[in-house]
Amino acid sequence: MWDALLSKLLALVPALMLPSLAVAATGAPVEPGRTLGQILPLWSMIPFVGLLLSIAVLPIVVEHWWEHTRNQLLVALGWASPVFAFLLYSAATNHLGVGHDAGHTLLHAVEEYVSYMALLGSLYVISGGIVLRGDLAATPTVNLLFLGSGAILANVIGTTGASMLLIRPLLRTNSERNHTWHIPLFFIFVVANVGGALTPIGDPPLFLGYLRGVPFFWTVTNLWHIWVPTVLVLLAIFFVVDTVMYRREAPEDHAIDLANIEPLGVDGKRNFWLLGGVILAVLFLSPNPTAHDFRDFYAREIAMFGLAAFSVFGTPTSYRERNDFTYGPILEVAALFVGIFIAMIPATEILQTRGARLGLDKTWQYFWATGLLSAFLDNAPTYITFAAMGCGTDPTCVTAENLHPLAVGPFAHVLMAVSLGAVFMGAGSYIGNGPNFMVRSIAEDAGFKMPTFFGYIGWAVVILGPVFAGVTLIWFL
Repeated sequence: MWDALLSKLLALVPALMLPSLAVAATGAPVEPGRTLGQILPLWSMIPFVGLLLSIAVLPIVVEHWWEHTRNQLLVALGWASPVFAFLLYSAATNHLGVGHDAGHTLLHAVEEYVSYMALLGSLYVISGGIVLRGDLAATPTVNLLFLGSGAILANVIGTTGASMLLIRPLLRTNSERNHTWHIPLFFIFVVANVGGALTPIGDPPLFLGYLRGVPFFWTVTNLWHIWVPTVLVLLAIFFVVDTVMYRREAPEDHAIDLANIEPLGVDGKRNFWLLGGVILAVLFLSPNPTAHDFRDFYAREIAMFGLAAFSVFGTPTSYRERNDFTYGPILEVAALFVGIFIAMIPATEILQTRGARLGLDKTWQYFWATGLLSAFLDNAPTYITFAAMGCGTDPTCVTAENLHPLAVGPFAHVLMAVSLGAVFMGAGSYIGNGPNFMVRSIAEDAGFKMPTFFGYIGWAVVILGPVFAGVTLIWFL
């Protein structure tokens, strides 16, 4: 009874904002040509803030209730509903003269959500059919190899694919240890975020940049010299912490760990070919931002979902069972991010329209502004917003629809800062990047204690803050 009552209350409270949002910025007549970002008041971001607070607080206050994906979806849609209704109403009635802008923005958010989930979902499902058998010695060196290989692999099969492929065998390897709080934490830092900065496959923001005209190999060409030392520093910090924690283990735990050693093996190898198919779909079926052809009709997304379905039906069920594979983590991401993509529209529109007032004119400011917002706004749309802002007064780069001039022109250094800020600082919170949620959910299912929402942010500040400060001092000042 209480669960049902709570569900209804959480659905009704944000919906009460709809009448107010529907008349937002009314009063003086709206000038022709004004955009959605110009007419929306700052308080129109309340649904997004409310959704973030719900994600942070509800797992603590009503932990068991929050574990159900249905309830997560209810909260996400509840907060997103006033924004969705306002945009739909504006598109249908040309409310405040922004009908076309509202309709285009809403459709674009839906399209990007579908593309986002197609990429994350296909990588998650396909990698879940690959079984890394065995149980290695849970030493700092072995754990370091897991994280280092994951950072490299993230650029080939994405942070989602690499995370789902490696997190389970890493947790299994360390299941005999007791002092393991730091292992999933650093895994999110390195494999689920920082590692994927070299290709559009690696992380969703770079994928969106590629869709909008940034050349496929621009990232690896321009970012590798920053990526390498950043990853090495994080791996070094992890090795020191893991060594300290390893020495705290009781001798009997070490003995149990050594007694359960089993060499690694691989089952479900055909899924590697399917992961390759996802990469090819991104390379050859992505829409051309300057032309309309068959690729505009969701050919890429259809191919990704098809490859995922082929993996589900073509892989023995026993493989996924041995992986302890469930659809829970990806469904959690799908449920929460459908609300995030809609509820964040006022924030991103206001930022894109009025962002110039922030006075960003230095590269390091773009790095930190993109990064700090990426930790909470989701790094993919934040990347697009600041990349568009970075075009500045360059006449060859005036919209977010085509970022190619920015990739090769005088603002290339700005795009470097925006790209790394979005990818690196997506590790700043659980909602900064899709794989963060998945890794947390899998680790908790495996019995590993994960920090709370704010606890995670605290560790990110302590560990990642000094590293990113070093990146700023060396490359962006």
